[in-house]
Amino acid sequence: MNLVVLACAIGLLGAVGAKPSGHGAWQERFITDSQGRALILYGLNTSSSSKYSADGMPWIKQADVAAEYNTLGTDFVRYLIQWSDVEPEPGVYDDHYLAEVRQRIGWYQAQGYQVLLDMHQDVYGAAVGGNGAPGWATDSGGLAATVQSPWEMTYVQPGVTHAYDEFWGTRTDHPEYQQQYVAAWTHVASYFARNNTVLGYDLMNEPWGGSVQGPAFETGPLAHLYQNAIDAIRTVDPNHWIFVEPEAATTNYGLPSALPKLDDPRTATPGAEARIGYAPHLYPAPIDSGGTYSGTDQYLTDRTLASWQTQVQRTAARMDAPVLMGEWGLDATQDGAHLYVDHIQTLLDTMMIGSAYWSSDPGSWSPWKAPGKPSDIADVLATAYPRAIAGQPVDFSYDKSTLELTMDWNDKAGVTGSTDVYLPPGDFPDGGDVQLNGDYKAKWDASRHILSLTVKATPGVTHHLVITPTVPGVNESSIG
Repeated sequence: MNLVVLACAIGLLGAVGAKPSGHGAWQERFITDSQGRALILYGLNTSSSSKYSADGMPWIKQADVAAEYNTLGTDFVRYLIQWSDVEPEPGVYDDHYLAEVRQRIGWYQAQGYQVLLDMHQDVYGAAVGGNGAPGWATDSGGLAATVQSPWEMTYVQPGVTHAYDEFWGTRTDHPEYQQQYVAAWTHVASYFARNNTVLGYDLMNEPWGGSVQGPAFETGPLAHLYQNAIDAIRTVDPNHWIFVEPEAATTNYGLPSALPKLDDPRTATPGAEARIGYAPHLYPAPIDSGGTYSGTDQYLTDRTLASWQTQVQRTAARMDAPVLMGEWGLDATQDGAHLYVDHIQTLLDTMMIGSAYWSSDPGSWSPWKAPGKPSDIADVLATAYPRAIAGQPVDFSYDKSTLELTMDWNDKAGVTGSTDVYLPPGDFPDGGDVQLNGDYKAKWDASRHILSLTVKATPGVTHHLVITPTVPGVNESSIG
């Protein structure tokens, strides 16, 4: 996130904003599992605490992961790692740190989660007041890098700009920095290449271009780094998904991205599709800066959301990449917070994409008041959603006022397995009543609140599903 463009972002929304499109397919590419099923990932970021802990680990214990599933029904986590922890000295990788990460991935595996490893950075690195890059890979030129308030303004401190310019090659003193960043990612990918709980890799959190901004940054240094990292990772891991983020200072606020299409070497294998995803963040300016979801702030926020949807869809189409919202959130103690979460969940359903809420750390932005103690926003975040769709998604939505989940999808060659839907116990305490055209088999896992539907393939027919809460003794066709 960055506030440098806050004023111009709000001013430009009138020019680039658009009403969100209605339900219906707008994309052909989805994140898929080994069975070819489209995944709609829904979860949290874990976690901001790892950016400052001595061992680089988040606050969670294994019991907290179990509580996360039991409270929210999530199936996904964006797990923060840092370059400084992976490579504390040049060319020296800390496999003990990666083993600790692997242990925590195991906790998520036990709950049926997918894990995205995010190489996190904010304000470059600790040596200039941020986090991410190791001190040995930081050259501030001896310039001031004083932490500012709000913290995002630290990005434009002279020493921070100098450090980014050295990394991106705008200055030419340290061409080795990018090479070592790519090598560090290659080591991480090699370590986790055979871990099936790992969904993939988010190459850099919220990139910032230093003195080079906008399309010149995204189509130049950023795209160059991404392509080099993708090429290197594919030498050790041909299968996991690789996610790229746009420049945060514009895209977070609903402005356009110029990020180009990137090549995936795995497509050189006959029949193999690219596995590169687009992972923008969403922080509307009023919400990000502590505003409420009411009055003028709500109007400006809604304009941002409409523009964000339009711009993300355009970029994803250009890149031929599925979308995963890597971060979104707010201070849930502010007025209108519950309504805002409902609005974002509707946006996610409309776009048929997954997301990771920021973040799991207990506090005002979290579903936890304290470890093991849900906050008020937890009940709002817990929602019905399709976890996996055995075919090509066409449309889905969940109406919280009527507790009706609807979904349409088409059969797709090569896709196997069931269509799985999570039904939160607060809305579906006794399971769900199913209306679905065609022949199907249903299985209800009451302990995990997952309804699995195996549908007989019918070429040319759109499967139409409606699920409503079972009323004991009334809905005879209920699954519960």
